[in-house]
Amino acid sequence: MRDVVRSTDDALPGKLEITKEGIVHDLLSPNGRHELTASLLRKRLERVMPEEVVAHTGTPDVEDEYEGILRRPDVMVITMADMEVPAGFAPRALVAAIEVVSRSNPDNDWVGKLRDYPLLGVPTYVIFDPRTGTGAVFTDIHSTPDGPRYAVRKDFVYGEDVTIGEWTISTSGLPRYQDGGAERDRS
Repeated sequence: MRDVVRSTDDALPGKLEITKEGIVHDLLSPNGRHELTASLLRKRLERVMPEEVVAHTGTPDVEDEYEGILRRPDVMVITMADMEVPAGFAPRALVAAIEVVSRSNPDNDWVGKLRDYPLLGVPTYVIFDPRTGTGAVFTDIHSTPDGPRYAVRKDFVYGEDVTIGEWTISTSGLPRYQDGGAERDRS
């Protein structure tokens, strides 16, 4: 499946990821509000993090070949040293994976990635949901009969400060999706 995803990256619109259930294809590209949120989060985190840690918003992917999972977080908190790899980032090298919920496929972030990131060993998973102006920080991976899961969930509302790893940032002024019209989210 990885070869299929990589061979179609430039040929198909949207974003492809691999989960335990198969390939997830988000047909629509992220809109301005989605990308603005990711950019604001990156900037806010990098203002408070040490220089050797970055909030990365590009490629490569986060992949665990053994588990058969390939994900593309909107923002990855990772050390520069852990970025010096020839291919995808090792999931356990991430300090945090951050997702901005897309309007068209919210279950990918709230269900699929919430299942996959602890399985991959990502210690902190943060969801920002511009549909509702809320989010959650998930930490403390523990074993369950259904596989690894996060034991701790801390919900927040836009306007509150949120702690990601060791760093606290404001969520004030993050964009929200609008209903209908030109402002409609396409992610």
